[in-house]
Amino acid sequence: MDGGTIELGMADLLIATLLVAVAGGVSLALRLGLERRLALAAVRTVVQLYIIGFVLKWVFQVDTPWALVPVIAVMILVAAREAVNRAARRYPRAMLDTFVTLVLCGLLSTLMVTQAVIRVDPWYKPQYVIPLLGMILGNGLTGISLCIDILLERFSEHQTLVEMELAHGATRWEAARGVLREAVRRGMIPIINSMMVVGLVSLPGMMTGQILAGNPPMQAVKYQIVVMFMIAAATSLGCIGTALLAYRRLFNADHQLQSELITKMKRP
Repeated sequence: MDGGTIELGMADLLIATLLVAVAGGVSLALRLGLERRLALAAVRTVVQLYIIGFVLKWVFQVDTPWALVPVIAVMILVAAREAVNRAARRYPRAMLDTFVTLVLCGLLSTLMVTQAVIRVDPWYKPQYVIPLLGMILGNGLTGISLCIDILLERFSEHQTLVEMELAHGATRWEAARGVLREAVRRGMIPIINSMMVVGLVSLPGMMTGQILAGNPPMQAVKYQIVVMFMIAAATSLGCIGTALLAYRRLFNADHQLQSELITKMKRP
């Protein structure tokens, strides 16, 4: 043990692997057909985490903003790609819009916490910036994906209703705001549900990590409150930003819905 932290070895990781094997066995027994995907997901988890572990070790040692910026860029790029790919539909430049939104809301929320709350000095301290940004992106991409999904679904399937409102003199904003409101609301549901049961049903990652590291529970609670509020703010801003950018792409200056821009994603 070192500072209250229990070191894990390869044997410990192999024992943990048995838990995934049990899930795979259940899939086989019930003929769910998920065992291959579960095995692939497990392998990717190990490979990806080891890679990021080596990268973060180097970034922490270098401790300069020039080492931090590429890591942040890759994290946001992957998050934007996942958010778009999880939706059933897409539109031209959806990836760009999502990337821009995640850059703005992700960095704004992260810097607000690191500078105004935790007061990290210097501002680019990677052991604070990277984990906090990662939490924002992990939760934010889920909300943004749901937002995009419901937004494009409504504009695609309710095209006639939207066009009828436009034909009766409604502006593009008046015709679209109901769909935009519903899309943002849907994107916010996961984080609101998490906030409703945090501490009662689940102990989130930040709090769990603090406790496992040997920090006092009340200090862990304070950090977790900050993180939950940070994620809620970033998710709401991300959903609003994504919905507005999509709205600008799908309606032209003549107040016409360009539903032909919406295409369904091909699933394997």
